[in-house]
Amino acid sequence: MQRRRSTPAGLWGLRWALTWAIGAIAVGALVAVHVFLLPSAAVPDAFKLTKASPPSLLFLLFSFSFIAFPFLRLKDQREVGYRRKASELSWTQEVAPPQRAKLKISTQKVGSMREGASGFEKLWKPPSNRYFVPCVAPSSSHLPPTQSRGYLLVHANGGLNQMRAGICDMVAVARLINATLVIPQLDKRSFWQDSSNFSDVFDEEHFIRTLANDVKIVKKLPKELMTTAKAVIHFRSWSGLDYYQDEISRKWDNYQVIKAAKSDSRLANNNLPSDIQKLRCRAFYEALKFSPQIEALGKLLVERMRSYGRYITLHLRYEKDMLAFSGCTYGLTPAESDELARIRDNISYWKVKEIDSQEQRAKGYCPLTPKEVGIFLSSLGYPSKTPIYIAAGAIYGGDSHLADLHSRFPILLSKEKLASAEELEPFKDYASQMAALDYIVSVESDAFIPSYSGNMARAVEGHRRFLGHRKTINPDRKALVHLFDKINQGSLEEGKKLSNIIAEIHRRRQGSARKRKGPIPGTRGIERFRSEEVFYENPLPDCLCQQQP
Repeated sequence: MQRRRSTPAGLWGLRWALTWAIGAIAVGALVAVHVFLLPSAAVPDAFKLTKASPPSLLFLLFSFSFIAFPFLRLKDQREVGYRRKASELSWTQEVAPPQRAKLKISTQKVGSMREGASGFEKLWKPPSNRYFVPCVAPSSSHLPPTQSRGYLLVHANGGLNQMRAGICDMVAVARLINATLVIPQLDKRSFWQDSSNFSDVFDEEHFIRTLANDVKIVKKLPKELMTTAKAVIHFRSWSGLDYYQDEISRKWDNYQVIKAAKSDSRLANNNLPSDIQKLRCRAFYEALKFSPQIEALGKLLVERMRSYGRYITLHLRYEKDMLAFSGCTYGLTPAESDELARIRDNISYWKVKEIDSQEQRAKGYCPLTPKEVGIFLSSLGYPSKTPIYIAAGAIYGGDSHLADLHSRFPILLSKEKLASAEELEPFKDYASQMAALDYIVSVESDAFIPSYSGNMARAVEGHRRFLGHRKTINPDRKALVHLFDKINQGSLEEGKKLSNIIAEIHRRRQGSARKRKGPIPGTRGIERFRSEEVFYENPLPDCLCQQQP
């Protein structure tokens, strides 16, 4: 009889070990899928590894690691030439699951991640500048100022940026009428009751020195002319070369001093000599520099914003004076609406008293509310972790009106949050100086978004165009209000559809290079000039030249 060949005991043991290992691998793989691959919210409590995890489950995981590891390691050695790194952690040291980024993911997921990263970068990508660069040097025919015929006094009116534009226009006017410009007086009677002098806000010496080859500038009127008769003139708005060289220059026959009662919008936007336009740009973008103390704190605020990453500056024009002036009361309580109406009634130089708020809003004449801005930014695709600098004075209603925006974008910052009380102390009682700090942070931001197209928004947009067409998203308020009303009525929801609509509306409203807009067709008289795009909102073509790539 043939004897049955016996199986060695070691072979039986190996076979048993392999069988057990395969079972352990199956159980371990199931647990790993639940623990590591599923989002935490989708993992059943029974599969979460906590101190209360069942001992049997922990034992299975331990067994799987102990049995499977030698075989897996052997496979790695054979297939990829395994080399142990000195910094590598052994399996006994790994007490936490591997990071999700280290897990293998499907090709489809890789594609979606790349699209997401590409979309995120697109949010910050500046628009095309079409190779336009600053071009403000005077031509060869632009000569230094000749003998002055008299002195030009200027009362700059309005807020900071209204005064800045007016001062730069008066530099050009002084050149046109061959006058010596006296350092302008800033508005101390406006809504803000700011007592700042020129040298408190601007670098006076730099202003005089930078424009020395264009206009003679003195700090004060000579004593012998202090009491002399002055020609006080309200210069005609949006006037051209002939008006100043003919009508105004004749005043020198009878006066040694001409005083401009107001400075804003006294010069045409278009159709002026090239050297005059370039002079306006040199004055605005080079000469009218903020005072050293404002520049220093402004740069510090920019550095502190940069520490949070790329940031948006939101010019949130939801302040008491703006809402009172515009008559925009949407989203406010009856008591707040009544307060704004009283303010409008009590300020004599605000001519319009009765305003239909709903009509204003429907036409896009109202600043977006903080809630509307939040929906707008979310729909554009900006994530909730985006740092946002709020460039504004006190928001009307304070935190109660900011709550909706803050719930979407919790990293809301301002000069008051970025700077200490001691750092802000020299500026806090002066609206124009505080606004200058906001201006600096706005110009340097990765994206600038105004909730209203006022003087500040226009000045910052123009400055960012001058510096290379930095990303500036100008909301189409009329179109947005229509969409927001649909959301309120329940006929439209936030989501992909809304995002696509808003993205398409604003595809060409991001500050790309284009020529300054002329008058609206069909307008006549002063309205024709008023409808033109503001010079300092877009200095192209006068102050930018196109280079060959």
